[in-house]
Amino acid sequence: MNAKILAILVLLPFAVGAQGFSGLGTDADGFATPEPDAAFSFPADHGPHPDYRIEWWYLTANLEDADGTPYGLQWTLFRSALAPGEAEGWRSPQVWFAHAAVTTPEQHFVTERFARGGIGQAGVRADPFRAWIDEWALEGPDFDALSLRATSTDFGYDMALRAQGPLVFHGKDGYSVKSAQGQASYYYSQPFYKISGTLDLPQGPVEVSGTAWLDREWSSQPLSDDQTGWDWFSLSFESGAKMMGFQLRQTDGTGYSSSTWIDADGTSTAYDDGVFSAVPLSSSSVAGRDVPTQWRVRHAAQGVDVTVEALNTGAWMDLSIPYWEGPVTVTGTHKGRGYLEMTGYE
Repeated sequence: MNAKILAILVLLPFAVGAQGFSGLGTDADGFATPEPDAAFSFPADHGPHPDYRIEWWYLTANLEDADGTPYGLQWTLFRSALAPGEAEGWRSPQVWFAHAAVTTPEQHFVTERFARGGIGQAGVRADPFRAWIDEWALEGPDFDALSLRATSTDFGYDMALRAQGPLVFHGKDGYSVKSAQGQASYYYSQPFYKISGTLDLPQGPVEVSGTAWLDREWSSQPLSDDQTGWDWFSLSFESGAKMMGFQLRQTDGTGYSSSTWIDADGTSTAYDDGVFSAVPLSSSSVAGRDVPTQWRVRHAAQGVDVTVEALNTGAWMDLSIPYWEGPVTVTGTHKGRGYLEMTGYE
């Protein structure tokens, strides 16, 4: 059985619900679960946590070339466990898969990789930091200075990242609640990267620079069984402030939200359910489904009332587990740019 088929079988529990993500609410018997008042330890926590069922290293970037043309970039390494713990060789219960994408105003390129843990094909090392699958790699002497490489048949990139601010912890000191029932994850970000390098596109290489945001999250049952998907926003404003906000959609039509406000100096404030809201303004037909690609986003505590609009409405991740992910522009009370991820749209 090849690694791709095995990985898809591992993810079948997650694929029962809408577009492969609502299954994250299935029971996680035997796995560790996040608890409040966690004590993070770095650099160790930049590495993997094999006793938890699902984990990711998730990078998005807003870029421009010398002419001011905007681009978006994504690189994500996921770890999914058949059982808690680690073992050598093919006895390892860990499965790895990765997504890479580049979005332009007219095009969206995307590809994926799969690997089995324990054989060296993929993994994460905390110190010095290295996250890899085959020749794709996010690595550096530490989490503040990284290089990023990924290639495919029709696109690729080679980038350098430098952190300009501190790590940000979401929820209560990194304990991020996802539902009224109390499901949660450990969740922190490095939203202050400056990034530059080369995009390799069909029309040729393009030199770009901009800002990047890296999310780190791990859990075993991050959703409740009545949640069908999420809308996640990472927004960077011209003032230097930033905002992360997400809403989890529920089968009864209600939702659960959480958000973090990040000042330009890195000081952050977390907000519970109800302060952040996102309402679709218009949708686009994408891959045969209606997907909201323009939103009214508000944050009651910070006076935010903005329109968030996709740079390219066709940024559909047509992968084994499909979803929408792409760069966005922000106008209204605050101006800026960012990234939007949406799951659970059929």
